[in-house]
Amino acid sequence: MRIPLVAVVAAIVIHILWGANPVAVKMGLVAFPPLWSAFFRFAIGVVCIAIWAMALGTRLWPEIREWPGLIILALWFMTQIGLMNFGINFTSGASAAIMTATYPLFSGVFAHFMIAGDRLDKAKTAGLLIAFLGVGFVLSNGQSPKELSRANFGDMILLASAVLLGGRMIFTAKLVRKIEPMRVILWQMLLSLGGFAAGAAMWEEIIWKEVEWIPVGALVYQGMVIAGLAFMVNAWLIKRYSPSVMVSFGFISPISGVALSALLLGDALTWDLAAGTAGVGIGLIILTRRAYVRPRTWI
Repeated sequence: MRIPLVAVVAAIVIHILWGANPVAVKMGLVAFPPLWSAFFRFAIGVVCIAIWAMALGTRLWPEIREWPGLIILALWFMTQIGLMNFGINFTSGASAAIMTATYPLFSGVFAHFMIAGDRLDKAKTAGLLIAFLGVGFVLSNGQSPKELSRANFGDMILLASAVLLGGRMIFTAKLVRKIEPMRVILWQMLLSLGGFAAGAAMWEEIIWKEVEWIPVGALVYQGMVIAGLAFMVNAWLIKRYSPSVMVSFGFISPISGVALSALLLGDALTWDLAAGTAGVGIGLIILTRRAYVRPRTWI
């Protein structure tokens, strides 16, 4: 598959930003519990996408035939985001960055069965195994755990979220081939807001004394940069190019996330985190080894 340079640059930037997302979620959770965090994040995202649509003249109301796929996607989305936020609440920012970045591995598996011509071969399978070895280092802290710790629990929730995210990326790739990408992204968020709000109102309370500019800024980053910008660019990329190739630029995300966790959260860069980051990164590079850029191609 020939991928133009502009798409490669866009994918790299998006995954650097995505690597910072678990760090931003962790910073926001200080004041806004997981479901409130999701609600505010995607409320901001919905507003941003609606503004984009108005500026571009894009129709956002779905056709009747589009509703079933959008409802399925929204339920999938709500479950995956809820698990992600809960998982991040239980573990470190660095571990969260690595575990969240494993979703391309699962996208590769889902694409094998759901996308024609996007198959796993021996080399890709080897890449998956190497990446999962890195995951194993993170889950075990580099040794055989005697009991399940709070961090282990959070990491396993994040792994479940990554499985769902990998599948959601492929399902989204199939939808955006038939539905306007902006409409897909908007409605997966909009239809999930009621569920997030209801769960938050029943089970969570905002910690008002902690509502300061850092957690609020973290929510704005999640809503405007990730939900409002990165989701749209990613949807455009996976519509035009092989989904498993584009999401596999995710090898950048754990590097970005671990570095930012150390810088902003003070997380220690231990050898097991380094090994986990390297394993996930190398595995994802192997998965994408056959993708190349056509020289001097910009559009």
